[in-house]
Amino acid sequence: MAVQLGAEEKMLIDMVRDLVRERVAPRAAEVDATGEFPWDIKDLLAQQDILAMPFPEEYGGLGSSEVTILMVIEELARACATTSLILCVQQLGALPILLAGTDDQKRQWIPRLATGEWLAAYALTEPGSGSDAAAMRTRAVRDGDHYVLNGLKHFITNAGIAHVNTVFAITDPNAGVRGITAFVVEDGTPGFHLGKVENKMGIRGSQTGELVFEDCHVPVANRLGKDGDGFKIAMSTLDRTRPGIAAQALGIAQGALDFAVAYSKQRVQFKRPIGDNQGIQFMLADMEIQTEAARQLVYHAGEMIDQGAPDFGHYSAIAKTFASDTAIDVTNDAIQVLGGYGYMKEFPVERMMRDAKITQIYEGTNQIQRIVIARNLQKRQS
Repeated sequence: MAVQLGAEEKMLIDMVRDLVRERVAPRAAEVDATGEFPWDIKDLLAQQDILAMPFPEEYGGLGSSEVTILMVIEELARACATTSLILCVQQLGALPILLAGTDDQKRQWIPRLATGEWLAAYALTEPGSGSDAAAMRTRAVRDGDHYVLNGLKHFITNAGIAHVNTVFAITDPNAGVRGITAFVVEDGTPGFHLGKVENKMGIRGSQTGELVFEDCHVPVANRLGKDGDGFKIAMSTLDRTRPGIAAQALGIAQGALDFAVAYSKQRVQFKRPIGDNQGIQFMLADMEIQTEAARQLVYHAGEMIDQGAPDFGHYSAIAKTFASDTAIDVTNDAIQVLGGYGYMKEFPVERMMRDAKITQIYEGTNQIQRIVIARNLQKRQS
């Protein structure tokens, strides 16, 4: 499948590729080692209008196609998964506003997200509510022209550094998922603060933590859609952003494969490069097969979204599942190609494997994705 890009989109991809090589790749190991959010890289992405890609031109964005966004995420992730996540989550946190917000709400928040002045966060997960959204306990009670929020969100990317937080809370505890409502909670709102910051295995430069709501008063004007629309908004968002995680996984796999190939040509054992050995060649060939298959699935999902296909969520789930499983397989094999060196932090493949693991978990575990895929198959037969 050949993806057709316009001249400007091709120029953008080439620019990002150069930017990654010159500015992002040299910082990747340090970002991982320190575990600190790379504000300099965020500013770099903002200056190059990369963070404007997911937003319509009328609100200050570039209005890029989903396929182009996925290609950029892939290029960023080839060197640094943390950097790719900045773009992923900017889209994730803002998409509920684009999907369900009024024009006034979009004009209030989107322009400064498009410039990168503000960052976004998406707050759905809770300690007892991951895959099971109906177990959500964060409550929002109407009080005049405000809602009063109480509860805790955790495992939230950009917790404490996002200005715009899309938050989901229960407004009707008797209605199950139909009782969930979506809100935008701005940083600095009284009663809203950062809780625990997590110490993670991978994507260490991306800040993940808890959002705490204690009698937090959120204006009714900050509600997205109507009471009870939250679950639909949340799921519609994830259907559209899951390919971004697939692209991140794809980029990690490609980066690991690139490094393994280069190493196999340089490392000499028994008086010849290890890449001359059939055992290594077969490993590299299988890594390439998996990575290229993942690429086709990821780009196809992006094209389905761009075309407005009614069943694009099915292909999003397939792409996310296959690409993230591929990232784990390929990074594992890359470490094996490098042997003992692959296990050392001096080389990037061990970081890539640690980064790859989360792609099987967030934005819907791969087990949940398989349930989604199977149910869609059953619906087609009914």
